Amino acid sequence: MDTLDDWEPEAPNENDHASPLTMSRKRSVVEREVQHRLPGAKKFTSNLPASNVPTVNAYIPPTLGGAIFCGHLVTDLDSIAGAIGAAELYGGIPARASEVNSETQFALEYWSKEKPEPIEKVLNAFPQAGVCLVDHQQMSQLNKSIPVERIVGVIDHHALQNSTIVTDMPIYIDIRPWGSMSTIIAHSFMMYGRRPTRSTSGMLLCAILSDTLNLQGPTTTEWDKLMVTILSDIAGVIDVQALAMQQFKAKSAELGTLSATALATGDQKIFTFKTDHFEGTVAFAVVETTDDDVILERAQEIRLAMMEDKTKQGVTMLYLAVVNIVKLRTKLLILTENEMALAQAAFVNGRVECPNSMDLGGLVSRKKDFIPAVTRAIKDGFRLPSLVSSHISIKRSVSDVFNLTDEVVGI
Repeated sequence: MDTLDDWEPEAPNENDHASPLTMSRKRSVVEREVQHRLPGAKKFTSNLPASNVPTVNAYIPPTLGGAIFCGHLVTDLDSIAGAIGAAELYGGIPARASEVNSETQFALEYWSKEKPEPIEKVLNAFPQAGVCLVDHQQMSQLNKSIPVERIVGVIDHHALQNSTIVTDMPIYIDIRPWGSMSTIIAHSFMMYGRRPTRSTSGMLLCAILSDTLNLQGPTTTEWDKLMVTILSDIAGVIDVQALAMQQFKAKSAELGTLSATALATGDQKIFTFKTDHFEGTVAFAVVETTDDDVILERAQEIRLAMMEDKTKQGVTMLYLAVVNIVKLRTKLLILTENEMALAQAAFVNGRVECPNSMDLGGLVSRKKDFIPAVTRAIKDGFRLPSLVSSHISIKRSVSDVFNLTDEVVGI
């Protein structure tokens, strides 16, 4: 059907004695969003040149030409697709900060893209090249092999925290409050009047779908929706919903084979806080899956791995959010009374299910839901109920990355 509305069953023919049943389905959110914007997107892309030669004089940061584009530690699809897209746009080299996950591997194979080389290898191969960070700008997420003095740019969509990189010289900065860093790269292609290749368009498309939870997550913006429509047209993707389901299935397929440690630390970011009442670090990991029950059945095993990781890293607090990306709901795994106290202060509508678990309902985004809530609670005066809980003992120590952390020394 060519209508923009939801599909409806056909009405029975009153002349038939027994009219056959006609089945149909309701269009998904991403299908409705793409269909709504498709005419405008086609008009836009039809005006793009067939080659990558710019048709107008536009400012293209000279420091990005020939630069190495690299994402954050605990590599995800947005950081890989963004690095590939930025390298194609600016004439540089994509790199990866760590091994890729199953969702990213799916996208690379689907679009016949080579996996970027490890950043350590690329730095050695191009000793004079600058480095542009994509999808991050915090020291805690920076691969340690990257010298800060070689950083020439940042392209990101995350908030600036107090562990943001510090440079001696001005660098190129492009940070926008959009749902995906790959949306920024896609828009930059359009802004410069350049057409990304089909395979790069497909990678950027998959990354936006991943970071915005198929355009249903709270970080989704109109720009994300528009770029998904444009990229799907360039990449020749007729059924965006089917593509999203394939990559989400690939993301979840790996989870069943991962160890508890890999689940607890696989997508973890660390945030540093300092107020008059609280000083320390919060590690917040996220597992996105189409079947959260499979993960939650291993909750006890995963908590043990979380405690070991907390001891190893010496962080003050550590959480793991298990996000169901189909039902858009989250369960938060909690270690001690200190983590529970902060969680209750941050997520006032959360429902405590047991001493080690909280139902966060429809909160699903670390960038939009989890960390802003934690930050507000700490800024509003949160303080630890105790320095020594029933589970662990804590001592103060200096960290290489952070000014001051809480180091766990026993369970």
